[in-house]
Amino acid sequence: MKFTKYHGLGNDFILIDNLATAEPLISPQEAVKLCHRNFGIGADGVIFVLPGTDDTDYTMRIFNSDGSEPEMCGNGIRCFAQFITELEGQEVIGKTYKINTLAGLICPTIQGNGQVRVDMGQPQLKPSQIPTTLAEKEDKVINQSLVVDGKEYFVSCVSMGNPHCLVFVDDVASIDLTTIGTLFENNSVFPQKTNTEFIEVVNSNYVKMRVWERGAGITLACGTGACATVVAGVLNNKCDRTTTVELPGGCLEIEWSDKDNHIYMTGPATKVFSGTFNP
Repeated sequence: MKFTKYHGLGNDFILIDNLATAEPLISPQEAVKLCHRNFGIGADGVIFVLPGTDDTDYTMRIFNSDGSEPEMCGNGIRCFAQFITELEGQEVIGKTYKINTLAGLICPTIQGNGQVRVDMGQPQLKPSQIPTTLAEKEDKVINQSLVVDGKEYFVSCVSMGNPHCLVFVDDVASIDLTTIGTLFENNSVFPQKTNTEFIEVVNSNYVKMRVWERGAGITLACGTGACATVVAGVLNNKCDRTTTVELPGGCLEIEWSDKDNHIYMTGPATKVFSGTFNP
């Protein structure tokens, strides 16, 4: 079976041409083996390019490195878009694809030079949409107290089709992400678990962020997390609607438009290598 490996700011994926069938060609258990960095190809997840629906061009499915299936992946959708240009045999600057995902319609646009701009849709803020039990159904979770491992954190919650818990800190480098990340992910107030971002505000249009991803652990970048970061930053009066988010793997440009309420993410998608494996 052929594959191509891409990364978005170090958040890396195995991409598989799955256009011949409507279901993923490998199982979640096989994906776990492929993602292993010593015994497999090595990746944060496996992404499948499946046929689209009547009103979309393609469908994206993802298995995380632990075999779970997330609704969406911001870095993954950029890699998905670049891989499509490879499958189609040409890169058309300015071309926008309509991609069917478990989080709904997502529309990436090819920018050239490996850059992809993605319309990530509107952020969801109701607790039931995230989901979380931290607040009543119609309230937003903004700067709300949450005790984790005996320590109080003030968190905000945003869904970008997948759940995010965002914590503003003075020094993001000082966070023991290995220890605290899994405690946030599996906290009982998040019935479907959560991605967790720790954010340091440098100035109103530049922030630093580290992430613990649900189902993958520490990664070098998280596109949906960067989008959620800017939403939380605006709602907490900490950053502008257009802000650069610096992640360990590099920077993403995020805009939360006040015209259509959509989040736009721009960043790179880089091909690493292609090969074959025996499933």
